[in-house]
Amino acid sequence: MQDLTTRDSAYMARAIALARKGLYTTDPNPRVGCVIVKGEGACARIVGEGFHARAGEAHAEIHALNAAGEGARGATAYVTLEPCSHTGRTGPCAVALIEAGVARVVVAMVDPNPQVSGRGIVLLEQAGIRVAVGLLEDEARALNPGFVSRMSRGLPFVRLKMAMSLDGRTAMGSGQSQWITGPEARRQVQRLRARSSAILCGVESVIMDDSRLTLRPEQLGLPDGEAIARRQPLRVIMDSTLRLPLAAACLREPGQTLVITTDAHSEEKRRKLEAAGAHIHVMPAYQAGRVSLADMLRFLASDHQVNEVLVETGATLAGALLDAGLVDELQLFVAPTLMGGEARPLFALPGLTEMADQKRLDIQDVRAVGRDWRIIARPVERAAQVPGT
Repeated sequence: MQDLTTRDSAYMARAIALARKGLYTTDPNPRVGCVIVKGEGACARIVGEGFHARAGEAHAEIHALNAAGEGARGATAYVTLEPCSHTGRTGPCAVALIEAGVARVVVAMVDPNPQVSGRGIVLLEQAGIRVAVGLLEDEARALNPGFVSRMSRGLPFVRLKMAMSLDGRTAMGSGQSQWITGPEARRQVQRLRARSSAILCGVESVIMDDSRLTLRPEQLGLPDGEAIARRQPLRVIMDSTLRLPLAAACLREPGQTLVITTDAHSEEKRRKLEAAGAHIHVMPAYQAGRVSLADMLRFLASDHQVNEVLVETGATLAGALLDAGLVDELQLFVAPTLMGGEARPLFALPGLTEMADQKRLDIQDVRAVGRDWRIIARPVERAAQVPGT
């Protein structure tokens, strides 16, 4: 980074705040903000700003350039992600910045897509535009953990959400679990769903709760909840033996329900589930007749452009994902209640017999959510590996 000032940081912070406005709507695209500033020092003023709202619509730079008009000539553009250099559903933003006559571009982070990474910067520099890269990079990366993960690892960012009692229980022995936490915590879960590309659940949990796995605008607590809920996350159900009931509520909801299974099951049941509204994807059987969780996540990233997965499931699948080292973040909602030793545990993690076997977590945040508490943590072995975190 060169010739950067506290004013540059302030303008980039504004661009990041703008990008955050697309938190629930840009999927599968990244959240990006742009601010265009004319003048130097105390005379500098914002002449245009914008953010990317939805895939297929104008990118942040285009909104900002349209707002700036002729004011963009000779100005500085602050962009949270490297301007694109290729033509997709919209034109290349790097070219738009060049044609608008900006003199300088400050970029928070390089595009993590290896096929385009750095090319937008090269285009700008070849046009004689001064470019600085890396200002508030950590903040910009934190906006797009899933996009960064999908582009750099070929895997989505996996966020595991669990609700539990103080004694670490998720349901009574009978399976009854509604509701452990209060309405404020459930509102936060709805917002986690809203920012996610997909919701992942084991079939046992779906059978037990008849989960809809949908966004409910009235529970989001956001002024634009109805618009946000028009994009329902992909519902993904792990069901190796095709036990999903034909009358399951999730099959009647808007959006798509994808059932991941192995290739050893009846064609008749598959046809019935498809007729009921399910999309069936068959994967090879791995251990104990189950699907490889890593392969499943790679499939979601490559074939469905899934950036962020929200896992809402029971102890078995949650434990298997943790044991496989595939969980990037845990969000644990803890209710001030005790459910007793007969109630169901948080994770099934067989084989942990020694203190050295513990799954250690790095606590990121602890705060009150209504009468409950939310703990955000990352597995220690993942915290150093996951890009964008």
